[in-house]
Amino acid sequence: MSTVQSAQSLAPAASSTRGQLNGILFVALFAAAVTRLASLPAIAGLGISPLIVGIVAGAIYGNALRHGMPDSWAAGVNFSARKLLRIAVAFFGLRVSLQEIAQVGMSGFTVSVLVVVSTLAIGTWAGMKLMKLDRDTALLTAAGSAICGAAAVLAFESTLQSKPHKSAMAVGSVVLFGTLSMFLYPLALNAGWLHLDTLGAGLFFGGTIHEVAQVVGAASNVSPEATHIATIVKMTRVMLLVPVLLVIGFWINRSRNASAEGAAQGKGKIAVPWFALGFLALVVVNSLNVLPDVATSTINTLDTFALTMAMTALGMETRIAQIRQAGPRALATGAILYAWLVFGGLAITLGVERLFG
Repeated sequence: MSTVQSAQSLAPAASSTRGQLNGILFVALFAAAVTRLASLPAIAGLGISPLIVGIVAGAIYGNALRHGMPDSWAAGVNFSARKLLRIAVAFFGLRVSLQEIAQVGMSGFTVSVLVVVSTLAIGTWAGMKLMKLDRDTALLTAAGSAICGAAAVLAFESTLQSKPHKSAMAVGSVVLFGTLSMFLYPLALNAGWLHLDTLGAGLFFGGTIHEVAQVVGAASNVSPEATHIATIVKMTRVMLLVPVLLVIGFWINRSRNASAEGAAQGKGKIAVPWFALGFLALVVVNSLNVLPDVATSTINTLDTFALTMAMTALGMETRIAQIRQAGPRALATGAILYAWLVFGGLAITLGVERLFG
C-alpha cells in the first residue's frame, strides 16, 4: 500500500518537472525566433536589440495567444523570467573590463557617475511625486534611462521582485527615447547644434544614450574615435550597476524592516543581490584576460540569448490592461528623464571636459 501511495505522490512531481522543462524549452524556441527576427536589417539597423524584440513579441503572445499554452508550462516561463534572468545578468559582467574603463580616465568615470546618480534621483522623484507612480515603476523607468537600458530594467526587476508589466513599461521608455537619440544626436552634432569635439561627443553619447547598441549606432555616424570613447563610457555606466543595486537592495530592506510585515520577518537581513556580486566577479575575470577571446565571445552570445529568453518570458507574463493603468504616466516620466539626459547630460559633459581638459 505504501509503495502505491509513494508512486502516486511521485507522479505529480514528475509531471510538474516535465511541465517546467517544457515551459523553458518553449521560451527558448520563442527566443530563438526573436533573435532571428532582431537580426533582420530593418530592425538591427535601428539598434533594437533582441531583448527589446523579445519583450514585445512575448507580450503579444501573452495577451493574444496565452490560452494556447498548457498551464503546467507557466512554471518554466516563470523560471526563465526570474532565476535564468539573475544568472544572465551576472554573466553580463564579461562585457566590461577595468582596462577599458581606465582608457577614458577620470573624465569618462565622472560623467558616468554624475549621469547615473542624477538620473536615478530625478527619475524616482518625478515618477513618484509628479506622476504618482508606485516606487517600483518609477525606479525601473529611472534605471533603464540611467544605466544600461533593458539590461538594467531586468536587473532591477529581479532585485525589486516587481510585476512584469512594470518592466514592460520601463522597457517601452528605453525603446522610444533611446531610438530617438540614435537619430537626433548625430543630426544635432553634424548640423552644428552641438559644439563638441571627438572626446566630448564620445562622453555625451556614451553618458546619456540608453542601450549599448544605440550608443554604437549613434556614435558610428560621427567617427571611429568617438565610437570607441562612447562605448567605453557606456560600459562604465554598466559597471555602476553593481553599487547601485547594492544600495537599492539595502534601501528596500530598510523599507521592509520599517513596516510591520518587515518587522515580523526579522530585522537585520540585508537584501544583497548575489547576481550583482557575480557580475562584479566576472568583470574582474574579464579584466585578468584568463579566458580566451573565443570563449568570452561564445559566453557573451549565450548570455544575450539567455537575456532574450528572460525578456520574452517577462513579456509573456505581462498584461496590457495593467500597462494601460500607468502607461501614460510612466511614459511622461521617461520623457522628463530624456529631457534631463539631453540638457543636463550636455551640461555635465561640458563641465567635466572643462574640469579635466
